[in-house]
Amino acid sequence: MDRMAMLREITNAPGVPGSERPVRDVIRKYLGDMAEIELDGLGSIICRKVGAAERPRIMLAGHLDEIGFMVTKITKEGFLKFQTLGGWWSQVMLAQRVVVQTRKGNVIGVIGSKPPHILTEDERKKTVEHKDMFIDVGAASEEEARESFGIRPGDPVVPDSEFTPMANPKLVMAKAWDNRVGCALFMDVIAGLQGIAHPNTLYGVGTVQEEVGLRGATTSAHVVDPDVGFALESGIAGDMPGVKETEAQEKLGGGPVILLYDASMIGHRKLRDFVADTAADIGVPVQYDAMARGGTDAGRIHVNRSGVPSLVIAVPARYVHSHASIINLDDYDNTVKLLLEVIKRIDAPTAAWLRQD
Repeated sequence: MDRMAMLREITNAPGVPGSERPVRDVIRKYLGDMAEIELDGLGSIICRKVGAAERPRIMLAGHLDEIGFMVTKITKEGFLKFQTLGGWWSQVMLAQRVVVQTRKGNVIGVIGSKPPHILTEDERKKTVEHKDMFIDVGAASEEEARESFGIRPGDPVVPDSEFTPMANPKLVMAKAWDNRVGCALFMDVIAGLQGIAHPNTLYGVGTVQEEVGLRGATTSAHVVDPDVGFALESGIAGDMPGVKETEAQEKLGGGPVILLYDASMIGHRKLRDFVADTAADIGVPVQYDAMARGGTDAGRIHVNRSGVPSLVIAVPARYVHSHASIINLDDYDNTVKLLLEVIKRIDAPTAAWLRQD
């Protein structure tokens, strides 16, 4: 598997919540000959890699969706009003290019608002709210937007930002690292296990609608019925001006992140130690972090059926939930290396031990 080509393709693919098919298509392209593939009823893609035993079942979940928007109204002047899909901070939205996916094809646009030159002094001091923004697609009227451009309410709107290697060859910038990096990780792990014995059955799952409520993880975990669960995520790097270590501990180049806590789950302690010990054995550095707000797919996986030992493993990323974020390829490669070794070590006795008090 050509890692850079795959990373480029999966991050460039559009896939806001509820419209993830293009990302599924990328996964099918790369894993179609390596795993048994099915969909659940919401559209999460489940890639089954059979090992030496049916159980334990290990679920690696990376969500397909990225934050984006949905058209809710076309004004009589041809501008688009929109609903945010996922957690946007309004300050990073203005003047950004977007793509409206219509029944006639893609339409480029830009998020606009009143220009600063005509704002009052009080207005200049305030953040522009999403309700006061609009998308300008160059239409002269509602009729042109609808009939000529093919835009209608409900159309998905995707950030427009191409995968870009940076001057530092270890860093790559793209939209949607949250969470195409998780999808790429399970794809690379499945590829890395071709011809390699593992004492379990591995499920790489691309979940839908994580950014709007961890929905795909709920349904796909029911299908998989895992014995051990991992959410593969983008972390919150804090190695930038103005961020204290007490706010975000992760650093690019520091290795995979073990998330201790988030608002949806407390990481399973025995599984945490098992992963950390495995990392030490193979010489992979790890970082730890905690997130007071927000949740991950592990928040739904760990309460599936009678309960599933679960953990979040992340690749640090700068500027998530914006049009462009940055990861370090060393972190990505070390996360793949760690996951491969963890998978090889989780046999039936280990899975049973994780469930013991």
